[in-house]
Amino acid sequence: MSAAAIAAGCSALAAALLVRPPPRLTRGVPTASRGWVLPAVLGAGVLAAVVAPRAGALLLVVAGAASAGVALVRRQRRRKAAEQVSARVLETCEAMASELASGQAPGECLDRAAAAWSPLAPVAAAFRVGADVPAAMRALAAELDGAADLRVVAAAWQVAHRTGEGLATTIDRVAESLRAAAGTRRVVAGELASARATARLVAGLPVLALAMGSGAGGDPWGFLLGTAPGLGCLALGLAFGLAGLWWIEAIARSAEEVA
Repeated sequence: MSAAAIAAGCSALAAALLVRPPPRLTRGVPTASRGWVLPAVLGAGVLAAVVAPRAGALLLVVAGAASAGVALVRRQRRRKAAEQVSARVLETCEAMASELASGQAPGECLDRAAAAWSPLAPVAAAFRVGADVPAAMRALAAELDGAADLRVVAAAWQVAHRTGEGLATTIDRVAESLRAAAGTRRVVAGELASARATARLVAGLPVLALAMGSGAGGDPWGFLLGTAPGLGCLALGLAFGLAGLWWIEAIARSAEEVA
């Protein structure tokens, strides 16, 4: 029973470390709370552990590992979505710089940008009603993952209106700086891709070792799934492997934010 308790505790610890709500909302992505799912599964596992200790501990291990894996997948999806948003901000800035240079009115440029990318609709609406356009851009940058570059566009817009400098020239300079920053982020992402791939390969090596052990006439799966010490080893292995993947993702995310 002690080994089953260790297995349950390790799986719950892995889930607690890796399953956490996203810090910010993303437009266009359902944000309904699913916070009840993990407690319900863990509660069912605890109840099963009382009735059938070995089966309940196995359920807790599987539930914890599955929850942590889902959390990692969601984090990767949020990262990719943020990269797409950052690319759209750059495209919008370049398009606005080109249109302003050709003599188009700022309001028309914002309307076309909002038509091409719907999250900019509040910014275009703020211009039409005479509200604070830079404030609307900053609000969108704070709300939407990957749109932090809009703060630079907002600052350029505000400086152009206060100093009287041409908005087209200011936005064009911002577009150049954003292109340079995007190039740096691509280089960093390319360097981090090998580290992420290596981490996933190392995390998958134990499965290969288990397959080789089974092929050599051993019964590693029977030990891991059918005995209390094996469940403890399985829980510890999954916890360490998933925590390593989470650690690599955290380091990569901090490097991308600095870039």
